[in-house]
Amino acid sequence: MSEEYKDKAERVKKSYEKRKTAASGEKGLIIVHTGSGKGKSTAAFGMCLRAIHHGLKVGVVQYVKGAIASGEVDMLQSFGESVEWHRMGEGFSWITQDEELDRKAAGQAWEKSKELMARPEIGMVILDEINVAVRRGQLPLEDVLGALQEKREMLHVVLTGRGAKPELEEMADLVTEMKMVKHPYRAGIKAQKGIEF
Repeated sequence: MSEEYKDKAERVKKSYEKRKTAASGEKGLIIVHTGSGKGKSTAAFGMCLRAIHHGLKVGVVQYVKGAIASGEVDMLQSFGESVEWHRMGEGFSWITQDEELDRKAAGQAWEKSKELMARPEIGMVILDEINVAVRRGQLPLEDVLGALQEKREMLHVVLTGRGAKPELEEMADLVTEMKMVKHPYRAGIKAQKGIEF
């Protein structure tokens, strides 16, 4: 091993140890996955698997997404009572083309979201595609910010969808932006099992 490699590794280790020592508290996190790239919901469902492994019950509310078959729904529901799943969207706006229908669906999904966040046995709530509903005006930003401000101390809330409002990003403890560099649709390749659904 070169001295340069060893020195760099030692600096990284010291930096990590310093941050680890400083980070002694725990709290329920507000997590935002946004951006134009693929993988926002997939990352949230990966967190769902981790949460289940550690004994947390997870509530999932899907905004926007309609009744299109998706592998993660059946797979995660196979964990029984560890996951409570609510698919409440009417489909993407370019499919529904009905603003009032989309607003009504988002409102119903928001009521379910608040119910799940209030239940003490649930440790994580995933609000899939809520950023899209907020950005499109189907759901008031102020309502979402208020509920997140008042959430239980140890509840984790994950918000996915492109176009997250800056106020949500500011409130969040963790924000990840997925950037699209390349997508198979643009090369004429259709959606693939295990990748898109």
